[in-house]
Amino acid sequence: MMYHTLIRGAQVVDGTGAPPYRADVAIENERVVRIAEHIDAPARNVIEAEGLYLAPGFIDVHTHDDLEVIHRPEMTAKLSQGVTTVIVGNCGISASPVKLGSEPPDPLNLLGERADFRFPQFSDYARAVQAARPAVNVAALIGHTALRVTQMSELQRTATESEIVAMREQLRGALEQGAIGMSSGLAYYNAKQSDTAEVMALVRELTAFDAIYTTHLRTEFDQIIDAMDEALETAREGQVRLVVSHLKCAGKGNWGRSGEVLSHLQSAASRQRVACDCYPYSASSSTLDLEQVTPESEVTITWSRPFPEQGGRPLADIAEQWGLSLQEAAQKLQPAGAVYHCMDPNDVETILRHPLTMIGSDGLPKDPHPHPRLWGAFPRVLAHYCRERKLFDLATAVYKMSGRSAEQFRLRDRGVVKEGAFADLVLLDFERIESTASFEQPQQAARGIEAVWVNGTRSYEPGKTGLARNGRMLLRDH
Repeated sequence: MMYHTLIRGAQVVDGTGAPPYRADVAIENERVVRIAEHIDAPARNVIEAEGLYLAPGFIDVHTHDDLEVIHRPEMTAKLSQGVTTVIVGNCGISASPVKLGSEPPDPLNLLGERADFRFPQFSDYARAVQAARPAVNVAALIGHTALRVTQMSELQRTATESEIVAMREQLRGALEQGAIGMSSGLAYYNAKQSDTAEVMALVRELTAFDAIYTTHLRTEFDQIIDAMDEALETAREGQVRLVVSHLKCAGKGNWGRSGEVLSHLQSAASRQRVACDCYPYSASSSTLDLEQVTPESEVTITWSRPFPEQGGRPLADIAEQWGLSLQEAAQKLQPAGAVYHCMDPNDVETILRHPLTMIGSDGLPKDPHPHPRLWGAFPRVLAHYCRERKLFDLATAVYKMSGRSAEQFRLRDRGVVKEGAFADLVLLDFERIESTASFEQPQQAARGIEAVWVNGTRSYEPGKTGLARNGRMLLRDH
C-alpha cells in the first residue's frame, strides 16, 4: 500500500518512559498505522529522519490560550515548541460559559476584553474553536471564577445557596457538552472570598462525569501546606482527579520547602488521584498583585492599561522615575500584568524532577511583553533541565510532556507514538534544541524543532508559513 507519510530512521521516544529505539513510522488517515524497524513501502511524503528523535506532540497542560486558538489559530508560539495539544481554562479563568455586564474583572482580563467573552454556553465556545480550525488540539476546563462572574453581582463574598445552585447547573451543562473538568484560582482577588464549601459544591458536579479538578492553590506562600490540604480535601469529597497547578514555593521566606511540599503531595497520592504541573522557570507571571509587590523580589511590568508604554520595564525603575514607592507605582499602573522573580531555582528543579510532575507553560498570549515560558517552556525542559542539568533522561522528559499528561487528562490515543494513536508528532534534534525566548526578547521560536504533525498533517517547519492547520476540539468522552 501507499502511505500518506513515512518517517524513516527516527529514534522513537514513544511517550511511555521507555528507552528510545530506531524505527520507521507510517501515517495514514490522521493516525500512526505502522511502526517497524524498516518499512519498505511507498509514501506520498517521505521524511528521512537520519537519527533525529521522533516524540509524541507535547501536551501543554496549563495554558490560557482560550481565545488565542480562535483569534490567532496558527498558534506558532506552541507549535514551534512541539506542542500539539493545549488545555485551556486554567486557574479559574475560562472564556466560557460566561456572560458579562461590564469589562471582565481580574483575572478574566488576562484573556481579553468584554467583546471577546461571547460564549454563554460551552457548546458556543466549542463550535467557535472548530470553526477557527486552530493548528493545535484544544481541551477545555471550566473556570470557577468565570462561573462566579456570570452568576454573582458581588464577588467579595462567598456565594449564596441560590448562586451555588445556578453555578452547579451551568457547570453541569458544560460538562454534558464536553468540557473536561473545572479549574479554580483561589488566590485571585475575585475568587479568594469563596469558602471551601462553595468550591466543594461545584466539584461534586464533576463526580458523575469522572471529570478532573485543577487548582491554583489559595496560596503558594507560607501557608501552602494548608492550601494543599484544602485542595486535597475538595477533590476527595468529589472523588475526582486533582492537579495542583504550577506548583511552586513562592516568596523568599518559602524557599527550600519543595521537598516538604512534594512529600505532602506524595503521601496524598497513596490515598487519592493527584498530580501537579510546573513550568521550568523561577519567575511567575500574572496580573499585578499588590500583595506580591515587595522589595525582596524583582517585579517586571508586562502590560498596563493606563500606561502601556511601561510594559517590559522593572517596577523599581518605574517607581524611581515617578518618585513613588513600589506600592504607589503599582497602584498607579493598575490594571496591569507582571513577572515576579519569586522562586528559588533549586526548588524549581526539585519539583520538575518529581514523578508526579507534568509540564505546563502557563503562558499569557495576550501580554504584549510575555514571560518567555509562552514560547520556550518545552524546549527549555529538554535543553536546560534534561540535556544540561541532567535532572532526568530524555525518555522521562518526554513522558512528563506527553504520555503522563494524556493519562492524567484522559486524552484518548494521544501522548504516545504507537500504532493506532493519533499522529500528533514532533521531530527534534536533541543536540541542537534550545529555547531562544528570553525575558528581554520573549517572542522567539525555539531551535531544534524540525517538524510537527497534528492529526497526521505536517503543521510546522522552521521558517515555513502557510502550512495546514488540523487541530480539533477534544471533548470529554461521554
